[in-house]
Amino acid sequence: MAEINHTQANTNKKSVGVKMITKKSTKVDLTPMVDLGFLLITFFVFTTTMSMTTAMEMNETKDGNPKSVPQSGAMTILLGKGNDIYYYFGALDSMKLSSQFKSTNFKEIRKLIATKKKITSEDKLMYIIKVEDESTFGKAMSIIDEMLICGVKSGHYAEDKISDTEKRLIKLSNEVQ
Repeated sequence: MAEINHTQANTNKKSVGVKMITKKSTKVDLTPMVDLGFLLITFFVFTTTMSMTTAMEMNETKDGNPKSVPQSGAMTILLGKGNDIYYYFGALDSMKLSSQFKSTNFKEIRKLIATKKKITSEDKLMYIIKVEDESTFGKAMSIIDEMLICGVKSGHYAEDKISDTEKRLIKLSNEVQ
């Protein structure tokens, strides 16, 4: 443990007017502190509860049926490969595909989401997010982050499978560019 050693001054020498100072040395044994540190670490490791992984909650209707919204309140967001984002409002109409199916990027999508939210009443508002196979999980999370930034409440956006028609439209718009 800790000990204090006293060394005695040499009494054989005699100096005039100089008083001899006895020197004390201290030695602290830190072995018990290391043991205490490991005991504390062990205690906290064993008593800590690990956080459980949680899935993102998607609010669904209580009866399990999909929420019905009018076509005027729906906006579909399609995530392609790279930074390509496609969108359309309502349902696809084969007569208006060129004016209805549009592309954008991550900088502009926030404005589109916010604009749609402003012009549509909350009970009729719905965003449908569809992810292409070549897109990444991070892009899907970025779109959901954009929803949160724009103040869109959960339950007003949902994920759905991309249709074959939408895949063809994405492919055609990539060929045109």
